[in-house]
Amino acid sequence: QVQLVESGGGLVQAGGSLRLSCAASGTIFSINAMGWDRQAPGKQRELVARITSGGSTNYADSVKGRFTVSRDNAKNTVYLQMNSLKPEDTAVYYCNADVKTSESYSYTFRYWGQGTQVTVSS
Repeated sequence: QVQLVESGGGLVQAGGSLRLSCAASGTIFSINAMGWDRQAPGKQRELVARITSGGSTNYADSVKGRFTVSRDNAKNTVYLQMNSLKPEDTAVYYCNADVKTSESYSYTFRYWGQGTQVTVSS
């Protein structure tokens, strides 16, 4: 089994910053892409940012220039640095990781964290 544990959420004023962390543990042979999605009340879950094992990134248009995704492959950890936060960034943020649990497997399975609340006040 694989577990993803997030930390770093909280309450911040508009214009402020937060840094989310997500550490993967368990039966891990390798991790391909890692990333963050978010879900605001009454809205569908949406992609925020993803990063491949090689460091290529992609972002939602709404966060480009404000958020930065990074990872530490040695620690199986992904980070999301969020700057210039806006009230519309308020959501539960979920990390995810595409994990290969055995060398003999040719596929990965996407695991999810439990979610961490980010609230931005105006």
